[in-house]
Amino acid sequence: MLIYLLFIVAAYLIGSIPFGYLLSRLFKKIDIRKFGSHNIGASNVLRVVGPFPGFLTLLFDIGKGAIVVLLAKKYFPSSVFLPIITGVCAICGHNFSIFLKGKGGKGVATGFGVLLALAPSVSLLSFLVWLFVVLISRYISLASLIGALAFPLLLWLKKAEPALIILGIFVFMLVVIRHKENIKRLIKGKESKIKLKR
Repeated sequence: MLIYLLFIVAAYLIGSIPFGYLLSRLFKKIDIRKFGSHNIGASNVLRVVGPFPGFLTLLFDIGKGAIVVLLAKKYFPSSVFLPIITGVCAICGHNFSIFLKGKGGKGVATGFGVLLALAPSVSLLSFLVWLFVVLISRYISLASLIGALAFPLLLWLKKAEPALIILGIFVFMLVVIRHKENIKRLIKGKESKIKLKR
């Protein structure tokens, strides 16, 4: 039981690492929370700091979600729920980082990393949905919402384990909550679009 608890705490701490904040400090010596959308996620780092730091933020945020699940699956192969619980803790760590006094990102990339480690094929399909929406709308927030919704729907269609479907619903609800300001701007037509080419 103690090792389970340590794994869960470690998952939260790993999820709490604010890569967007750290990379913005490294590349541009700024606090990314004071610029753009004030978010530490990859899309804001992309807009404010640049493509390469934005890509690294995306990669690391996905990676920290995936790594905690993969480690739980490797060292506790008989446990069905520990990988899911550690994944949830990593997402919560990203959204409510102990290193940023309880504040953080929106959990899309880290959530994707968790889901990718748990259900790779469905996650990749959800990513294609996200990419399609980005290309046709150029709204990352809208793509994140639709991509997050696609995951539990695809799991349900594939008749996946109920625990996975519940996790997918949890991630979708968390994404909606964290994007409430974006949703308001989308409704008003004031949401910023990403520039796909210069």
